[in-house]
Amino acid sequence: MSCFTQAARAARMNPSILREILKVTDRPGVLSLAGGLPSPHTFPVEAMREATAKVLADAPREALQYAASEGFGPLRDWVAAHLRGMGLKVEAHQVLITTGSQQGLDLVGKVLVDSGAPVAVETPTYLGALQAFSPFEPLFTSVASDLDGPLPDAIRALPHDAPGTRFLYVLPNFQNPTGRLMPEARRQAVIAAAQAARVPLVEDNPYGDLWFDAPPPPPLAARWPEGVVYMGSFSKVLAPGLRLGYVVAPPELFPKLLQAKQAADLHTPGFNQRVVYEVIKDGFLDRHVPTIRALYKTQRDAMVQALAQHMPAGTEWRVPQGGMFFWLRLPEGCPALALLPQAVAAGVAYVPGEPFYAHAPDSRTVRLSFVTLTPAQIDEAVALLGHVLRRHLNEDLQAPTP
Repeated sequence: MSCFTQAARAARMNPSILREILKVTDRPGVLSLAGGLPSPHTFPVEAMREATAKVLADAPREALQYAASEGFGPLRDWVAAHLRGMGLKVEAHQVLITTGSQQGLDLVGKVLVDSGAPVAVETPTYLGALQAFSPFEPLFTSVASDLDGPLPDAIRALPHDAPGTRFLYVLPNFQNPTGRLMPEARRQAVIAAAQAARVPLVEDNPYGDLWFDAPPPPPLAARWPEGVVYMGSFSKVLAPGLRLGYVVAPPELFPKLLQAKQAADLHTPGFNQRVVYEVIKDGFLDRHVPTIRALYKTQRDAMVQALAQHMPAGTEWRVPQGGMFFWLRLPEGCPALALLPQAVAAGVAYVPGEPFYAHAPDSRTVRLSFVTLTPAQIDEAVALLGHVLRRHLNEDLQAPTP
C-alpha cells in the first residue's frame, strides 16, 4: 500500500496517446505517420555547433549560471522585433521565454483556470493543450468548427456571465491535428465574435512559418493585442530538443505568468537561449526556413499522390497548405483506434483522431504526419494503410508491393 495520497488533480493526468504510440513505432520495420516530429534533416547541426563554441568562448560563465526568469534579454528583443514584422504591437518586456511552448500552455492554465471554469477549444484541438489544461479542472467547451476554424456564431454563444469563459484556445495556422489554415475573413469574424462575447483568446502558432505557397494572414494577436495571449516556438524551425518557446502577454497579465514560471523552473536554460540567439541574430532563419518549406512541400505532394492512389473510396481529406499534418476521415465502418493494432502489425502507424476532441470524438478520424519519411516511404506507408482498411472493408485486394 502506498504511503502517498495523491491530489485530486492527479487523476486528470493521463498518458499521452501520442507518446504511447511513439513507443510502438520504435519497433523495427514500422513506417510511422504518427509522431508530430520535425524532420531531423532540417536541424542546423553545424550552425548549432559553431554557436555553442562561440557562446562557450565569449561568455562561458554567464551561459552556465542561473539566469533571469523572463529570459535572455537579446533573445526577447529578437522575438519582439520578429513579431512586430508580423504585425503585432509588442515590446520585449511582454515576451516570456519558456521551456517549449508546452510550458506556455501550463503557465496559462495555472494563471487563468480555476476548477469548474469554462475553457473553450476548437473541434478538434491540440491534444497537448487538453493535457496541459486538464489538471486545473476546467469545464471544457467544444466550439463547433469547420474547415476554416471555429465558427463565429459558436464563439458568440460561449458563456460570458460568471464564472465566464476564461479563454478560447486556437491554432489558426496549419492546426495540429487538422492542418487547417484560418483564412483572413474568418480571422476577422473570430475576433469580432470573441470581443462581442468578452472571451479572450490564447493563440498558439508553432507551425506558422511552415507555409508552402503563401504566408498565413496576420495573427489574431495583431488585431486584438489586449485580448490575446500569443505563443510561439523554435522547435519546428530549429530543433525541438532545445525546448525553447515564448509567450507574449498583455502587460497586466505578464507578471502573473512570470511568477508561475519562477515557481515552475526558475528559468529556461540560459545556455540554450544564448546558443539560439547566436544562431538566429543575423538572419539565419530567413535562409534556413525556406529549405524546410521546400522539403516539406515535396513530402506533402507525395502524400497527396499516395492518398489518391491507395485510400479506399469514401476516405476524406483536405490538402494542407503548410505545417506537418493531414487529417483524414475514414470510410463508414472504419474505427481508427480499433484498427491501429492491425496497421502496426502490417508495418504502418498513425494517430487516431479521438484524443483530439474535448467532447464527442469522431471515431473515424486519423492524423497523418508526412515530414519524417521520404516520398518513397510515404507511398509505401499509405499503401500499407490502404490495404489494412480495404481488408477491413472486405475488399478483395492483393497485398501492396513494397
